[in-house]
Amino acid sequence: MITREVREWIQKVERRQYSYDDAMYELMRFSSLLTREEMKMIKAKLEDSYKN
Repeated sequence: MITREVREWIQKVERRQYSYDDAMYELMRFSSLLTREEMKMIKAKLEDSYKN
């Protein structure tokens, strides 16, 4: 289940408030709490946000 903190992180990533490295560091901090499906969804969002 995605928590409030993870949703806020996703919103910040989508608004590009994090550099790619900072976003990955924050993801590393809470990734052990996520399911495989949630990680796949987040990976897709990261790729879309930092593609350009």
